[in-house]
Amino acid sequence: MPRTSERGGPQTRAKIADVAARLFLERGYDAVTVAEVAREAGVSSVTVFKHFPRKEDLFLDRADDAVELLRTAVRDRASGVDVLVSLREATLRLFDDRHPLSGVNDRSIPFFRTVAASPALIARAREIAADLQRILAEELDEDPDFEGDSVLLAAFFISGYGTVLVQTARRLISDEPRSAVVDDHRVRLERLFDALRSGVLPPPQ
Repeated sequence: MPRTSERGGPQTRAKIADVAARLFLERGYDAVTVAEVAREAGVSSVTVFKHFPRKEDLFLDRADDAVELLRTAVRDRASGVDVLVSLREATLRLFDDRHPLSGVNDRSIPFFRTVAASPALIARAREIAADLQRILAEELDEDPDFEGDSVLLAAFFISGYGTVLVQTARRLISDEPRSAVVDDHRVRLERLFDALRSGVLPPPQ
């Protein structure tokens, strides 16, 4: 009997990612193989790699979402809105919605613990951050309305956001009161954008 879930598409990808996340959270990233994920999801290992070229991407599966958010913030901002305002609005919207990329989602604590326990995931997260920095700089370079140093802004924004996430992760893993950590997370995001405004871009006209 053929396995219908072998078919490609967003539903198959989402199912594989959900199964992988459950197994990694239950047993630890390094203790789970791609073959086990495939078997549990009812697909072949070939299908898994079709959707996720690297094992690490089974868990760090929001990179494409992050790219789309950055591109939307640059390309789709309203006329007269500078890019830093647009990035700030997008970032705070992630926070308010408790989006998985915000770092303050309900599942953030087990996610952070799993990443922190795996050198492979930590290394892949750094690679993704470098890719996001490059992509944002390229988007800014192609924007005729952008005034400023695209490479510096991309580097400072991605690095700054990552720093806020890592500090929040460490505090949550250490079992500090979640509400206090979340409140401080937003404060530090605001500080990040204040620093970017004063140090990278001129004030909006």
